[in-house]
Amino acid sequence: MDSVFFWAMAGLAAALVGAGKGGLPVVGMLGVPVLSLAISPITAAGLLLPVYVLSDIFALYAYRASFNARVLVILAAGVTLGVGFGWATASITPEWAVTALVGVIGLVFSLNLLLRKRESSARSPDVPRGVFWGALTGFTSFVSHSGAPPFQVYVLPLRLEKMVFAGTSTILFAYLNAIKLIPYAALGQFSPANLKVAVMLMPLAALSVWGGVRLVRLLPEKLFFQAVAWALLAISIKLIWDGARGAGVI
Repeated sequence: MDSVFFWAMAGLAAALVGAGKGGLPVVGMLGVPVLSLAISPITAAGLLLPVYVLSDIFALYAYRASFNARVLVILAAGVTLGVGFGWATASITPEWAVTALVGVIGLVFSLNLLLRKRESSARSPDVPRGVFWGALTGFTSFVSHSGAPPFQVYVLPLRLEKMVFAGTSTILFAYLNAIKLIPYAALGQFSPANLKVAVMLMPLAALSVWGGVRLVRLLPEKLFFQAVAWALLAISIKLIWDGARGAGVI
């Protein structure tokens, strides 16, 4: 972890995590793949989790008044179940399979968003669907920090205002990252060296949070949600590729 390349990738990953916490769509999911260019994906996930959690503190302050309480409560119940299931099955769950599954879900949903011609009416935040997609969000986030696609499958059809969408996402994932700390520690994901690097990356991540918040406020609403859909499509293709590579298909 002493090479120039490692620190370049770590700095970029921290900036992406912070910008994602600031509300930029799906950007934070790129943190682990970027850092995985320099170290193993498992080490990258463990190293970046403290950066995610500490970035959440700044993001929670920025979005403290912009969220949908009903959506948060429903999804929080689901992600709690998903993290518990991920912890219980950590030793037998192939990461490549989860990664590919999330990619396929995101790909189908994003293409549907981008190709449909008529605007559909807003869906109400129902409990069964929310708990299901929340559980999938928690499980996939626990395994590979890739919870954004399932989250968006549930929340985008609700057609929330952009700041409420960003704030709801920020608060939910702050809770999700917090409850992941105990199982990650129990599984030996943290080390003194990892924590030292995470602390050194925090100033850059914090600055990126505020940059992300400002960009969200400046982007027109329609452009913001188009960016969400395209970002979801791009990351979904990347996840499918990573899953296929992990399975040895390519």
